[in-house]
Parts: sequence; structure tokens; C-alpha cells
Amino acid sequence: MLKAQVAVRLGNFDLDVAVEAAADEIVAVLGPNGAGKSTFLRALSGLVALDRGRIDLDDVVLEDASRGIRVPPERRPMGVVFQDYLLFPHLSAIENVAFGLRARGVTAREARDRAGSWLDRLGVGGHAEAKPRALSGGQAQRVALARALAIDPRVLLLDEPLAALDASARGTVRRDLRRHLASFAGVRIIVTHDPLEAVALADRLVILESGRIVQAGSPAEVTQRPRSRYVADLVGVNLFRGIATTGHLALPGGAVIHSADPVDGEIFATIHPRAVALHRSRPEGSPRNVWHGRASALDFQGDRVRVGVEGEMRIVAEVTPSAVSDLGLAEGGEVWVSVKATEISVYPA
Repeated sequence: MLKAQVAVRLGNFDLDVAVEAAADEIVAVLGPNGAGKSTFLRALSGLVALDRGRIDLDDVVLEDASRGIRVPPERRPMGVVFQDYLLFPHLSAIENVAFGLRARGVTAREARDRAGSWLDRLGVGGHAEAKPRALSGGQAQRVALARALAIDPRVLLLDEPLAALDASARGTVRRDLRRHLASFAGVRIIVTHDPLEAVALADRLVILESGRIVQAGSPAEVTQRPRSRYVADLVGVNLFRGIATTGHLALPGGAVIHSADPVDGEIFATIHPRAVALHRSRPEGSPRNVWHGRASALDFQGDRVRVGVEGEMRIVAEVTPSAVSDLGLAEGGEVWVSVKATEISVYPA
């Protein structure tokens, strides 16, 4: 079990997060650029000192800022796979993997034997004598992973492990990485800004924004109930926060949303863009949620078009290209929006 309370200040940036991770789960730390994800990972590994906080691994204190305890990076039982892999360009693949073992006092012969064994296990044994420049992105990633695992760590830290790969290789390497992670018995923490990568690899997500945790839970919990604009954008839904009184949700800007759930208190409401109907004139009948606005953006995505609407409500609709044509939609054009009350999901804030 890893228990980490990490507080680091770098210039004007302040990171203050607490994370626990067990050996039976893969934890993904997800967030936008500048959220503090890599700083958090570097603090865990000892490359950045804590200003406040404490890091315990299996009840052993690796760092405690209040007591002046700090185990140096090379003595922490942690393997790190960096975003750009950071393989030594002048060393072969097998020498790269053996390097960490040699640094820990393993003899040259044993280090080379163990390095070769790890390269074989990760499917790149045939490239043992190749220099990093001769390796593909996927091969380099496997070599970097072998180097991290060869030292027999208790914690495996991966910083954007697929970011250096092109799109064509990412899917295959992601599946391979998931298989290799499943065979590792220690704590596994992945840092990423890619939601697909996080959901595909992790059992639990920790969402980081501006140096703080804004949400944590299983992929299903996070995606079904987003609690920040960033998470809602990742999931692809409209998110609103306001005060509800028997199903009437009052938003800060003065707009009101009517839901079918008679809830009270401060809540979140989500509306899927496909549940948002667009009209050229005010819709007839008595829909409970109707707003007037202007189309602010049209984003064509294959057989769907995401239409941003500004006005009484800022909302995104998702319609077909034929609907765009039939409605004569264009950026800046007037449009009416309607949403059924039954299509709105609400939950406590």
C-alpha cells in the first residue's frame, strides 16, 4: 500500500494532493496540461522534494517533510517510465536495462542476464543489442518498461506512457501495456491526459486540476457523474451546477432547468448532447426546457455535428449533418433549444 500526501510549491504553482494506491489496482492520475500530474509523479519518486506531507510505502516512511526524513530517489523501491522513455542513446537496449541493476550493486554478468530475461518477457529480446535510435516507439517503450521492472520495484510509475507513440501504434501498445501491468504485483500509478488511455488501463481514476483533486473513483463512477467542466468535456456531456427546489434547478446566470427528479439542494445536472433538440422557431407544445440562442460553433465529426449554442443557456447539441442542412444552421444563426425533463440526470454536488 502506498499512502502519499504530497504538497509541493514550484514558483506560483501549488500542488496539494493525497492519494492512496493498493497493489490490487491500477490508478490513473488524469488531468489537463499544467494540472500537476508529472510533478506529483516526480515527488513520489523523490526527484522533487516535498514542502509538506509524507509518503509511506508498506508502512515504511520514504519521506516526511515535518521530520526531515527523505529517502533519495535511487534508494526508493520505485521503477519509473518517463514520457520520452529517456533511454541512454549511447547504450544498447540490454545495457539500458542493466544500468539500474548495476547502479544497485549487481555484477555486470548477472545484470546483463537479468536484463536479457526482461527484454524477452516484454517481447523485445531480439533487439537487445540495438541502440535506442534503431527502435520503434513501441519497442522503446517496452525497453523503458523492462528497465523499470528489472530492479524489482514495489511501485511502478508511468508518466504519459503512450504519448510518444503515433496513433497507429497506440492501440496495440496499450493492449500490451495492460497485459504487462496485470502481471506486476506491486503498486501501479499512471499519469496521463488521455481519457481513453486512463479508462482502458486503470481500475481507479484520480482527476487533478490546478494542483488539487476534483474527483476520484472507478471509471464508471467518474464518467457517469462528472464533477467538473474538464471531466464533463472528457465524457462529452453538458454539465450544470445550481440549487434545486423540487426539480427546478436555478443556475448562477439566472436560467432554470426542469428535471423529472424532485430533488432539493445543491446539485449537478448533466445533459447528453444527443438529447438536445434544435429548432428554427420556438417549438410547439409544452416542453419544460426551452431556450433561445445563437449557434456559436459547428464541429463536424463524421456522421454527427456538435453545435454549440450561446444565449439563455450555454449548451452543446449533437445532430446529424442532414439536420444542420434542414435547419439552415450556421455560426451566428438564431436557434431554439429544447430538452425533455426525463433526459436530465441530477445528483448531489
